[in-house]
Amino acid sequence: MSLPHAILTALLEKPSSGLELTRRFDRSIGYFWSSTHQQIYRELGKLEQAGRIRALPTAAPARGQKKEYEVLPAGREELAAWVSLPEDPRPVRDPLLLRMRAAAVVGLDGANGMGAELRRHLALHERQLAEYREIEERDFTPAPEADADRLRHLVLRGGIDLETFWIGWLTRAIGDLAHD
Repeated sequence: MSLPHAILTALLEKPSSGLELTRRFDRSIGYFWSSTHQQIYRELGKLEQAGRIRALPTAAPARGQKKEYEVLPAGREELAAWVSLPEDPRPVRDPLLLRMRAAAVVGLDGANGMGAELRRHLALHERQLAEYREIEERDFTPAPEADADRLRHLVLRGGIDLETFWIGWLTRAIGDLAHD
């Protein structure tokens, strides 16, 4: 149920067309809640049908025109109710961890490229961490004063901490496997 809430959040921040929304997802919300463009467009239709968002009226004819959406009061109420619900942490579901578990069963010799794959993941996490730190420097220096900005910064800090964890764990895993 989180994708509609992610869309409502993004539209409350700024009314957008579906295309603009998918681009914003790619640059912000998508860092921690990924979704395909098709899923976003499908969800926009459902939210509009449910009376939670509406397409803003345009002066130009609708054919070929981008619809820009805004959140209606029912959408804001839905999002506020969802924010206040308790939610337990979800278990980690990472294909790399499952592949490593499989490598333990078939033997590391049968897991051709596991070391190379770990190094590839390490490089990906290092790049993501660098991008997050660049965003932090650009958008959150000096430290934010408004509550909304502090909350956004905390989300970014969570991403920074997760990338730092993965970099440390992958570095250890690569070192442990190299000692064979």
